[in-house]
Amino acid sequence: MGLLANPASVDGKLRHSRDLIAEAFPGRLTALFSPQHGFFAEKQDNMVESPDSTDPELGIPIYSLYGKTRVPTGDMLEPVDTLIIDLQDVGTRVYTFIYTMSYCLEAAKMHGKRVVVLDRPNPLNGVAVEGNILTPECASFVGRYPIPMRHGLTIGETALLFNSRFGIGSDLSVVPMENWQRKMVFAETGLPWVPPSPNLPTPDSAAVYPGQVIWEGTNVSEGRGTTRPFEYFGAPFIDTRGILSYLSPKFMEGIFLRPIVFEPAYHKWSGQPCHGFHIHVTRPDLYSPYATSLALLEAVIALHKDTFQWKEPPYEYEHERMPIDLITGDREIRKRLESLEPIESIESSWLEELDNFKTISREFHLYS
Repeated sequence: MGLLANPASVDGKLRHSRDLIAEAFPGRLTALFSPQHGFFAEKQDNMVESPDSTDPELGIPIYSLYGKTRVPTGDMLEPVDTLIIDLQDVGTRVYTFIYTMSYCLEAAKMHGKRVVVLDRPNPLNGVAVEGNILTPECASFVGRYPIPMRHGLTIGETALLFNSRFGIGSDLSVVPMENWQRKMVFAETGLPWVPPSPNLPTPDSAAVYPGQVIWEGTNVSEGRGTTRPFEYFGAPFIDTRGILSYLSPKFMEGIFLRPIVFEPAYHKWSGQPCHGFHIHVTRPDLYSPYATSLALLEAVIALHKDTFQWKEPPYEYEHERMPIDLITGDREIRKRLESLEPIESIESSWLEELDNFKTISREFHLYS
């Protein structure tokens, strides 16, 4: 067996799946695989690769799928009959773990291997679905398939969708969870949170991520280099009072925007005081993270057109296309934001496609 995992691959008692599988099937775990950020989730940023290594306890190889390759090779899979995937996803189109999984499904199909996905909760819940559908010209490692920003699926359901709807056709099994309900946010599961990546340290950071990730495509800090990545955002030039005055009350529902000043220890604006906000989610059922962050971004564009900038490539192995286009999944959104089109109008343009995705995705629901 092989295992694709990272530090968040633990049971309710914080025991790692590597150890549990090795104990249950002595001598049969022959290879480990790691996604972005590494097997120990030690790599901080995008495009910081991990090398292959050897597990110090089991003495078996750890193959990095975010290094010299992002696709498992035949040599990597040679000692494996069944590849087990145990990753904590965060329910957002741009989170790369689901695409590492998709490459594993494709490689398993090519090399005649089985795949077993151990399902885990969508920390945002499995009900809310939000955002535009990825367009083909914006496909990348932060978006391979036409799904919305907040897809409302567990990682097991996502695997079933990719495998069937997008024609991978791998020999796939999903081990479902017990007692999970679609309406649950992570805090309601009673499970411990282990950061799946360094900048999602808490369920609170995961809750805002589907919207706050868009700042990665700008010169506004998304809070990397602080103790509250993605919950904090800002830049030295931000006028917080102006932003609050510009925002429609609709995009304040379910949150409190607390004005702050923070100084990133690294990354954008390192060592410089940034004016911005801490997003406090008060009503997850009312909060629409993607629409809220688009509204905040448009407010920054409107009030700071002389100092705001889009980030230039590279971004996630793409050296030509604009990072913001890869993140939003539709380059027209950038243009519509620049023209200050009302967010409500932008949202309405994707509702039909979103409804179609909801209908399709329900075919793969494992939980009522």
